[in-house]
Amino acid sequence: MACVPENPEEETRLPPGQYVPRGRPVVHYGRVPAFRPETWRFQVFGATASGRVHEFSWEEFSALPRITVVADFHCVTKFSLMGNEWGGVPTSALLDRVPPAPGVRHVMVWAEYGYSANMRMSDFDRPATLFATHLDEALLSPERGYPVRIVVPHLYAWKSVKWVRAVEYLTEDRRGFWEERGYHNVADPWKEQRYSYQEDPGDGPP
Repeated sequence: MACVPENPEEETRLPPGQYVPRGRPVVHYGRVPAFRPETWRFQVFGATASGRVHEFSWEEFSALPRITVVADFHCVTKFSLMGNEWGGVPTSALLDRVPPAPGVRHVMVWAEYGYSANMRMSDFDRPATLFATHLDEALLSPERGYPVRIVVPHLYAWKSVKWVRAVEYLTEDRRGFWEERGYHNVADPWKEQRYSYQEDPGDGPP
């Protein structure tokens, strides 16, 4: 049975094949990690402009500029959560603090336990993409990615990695965890880019 959006206006914001569920489902791979602020570190590495690895403590990361973004959230399993208010650090703040080298066109976002997701720099460096610490003015719950998750509202939600610990600048694209396991390299929900067999030439690395 189809699920009807509680707000009819939401229907016009739903990508093809998506529905609005009751409540807010939580989906993730693996166990929820513990957060230890005294030892937590966030790294930026790979093709940085300086050629060095940059590291932020929790205190340093928390001091970066912050924004609020209201955006929908589209899971590849076909549910969409509408009108979420995310608060956190815009990716532009990180790019300003740790510029990439010329030629960087992609990033890999790394999380606890070695989980990763790749994306184009043009997707990473968008006004609505942020490292979220809050949802609807409250701290993220552990199962939703506390203390930090990236939120990339215009892509399927597996790109919105929970428990982020690092960003790697890439001059050549490389597939992340789910992309290596058959998911689409780009993940645009409006084009229903769910699986790698749907990729067109140029959508991903060989």
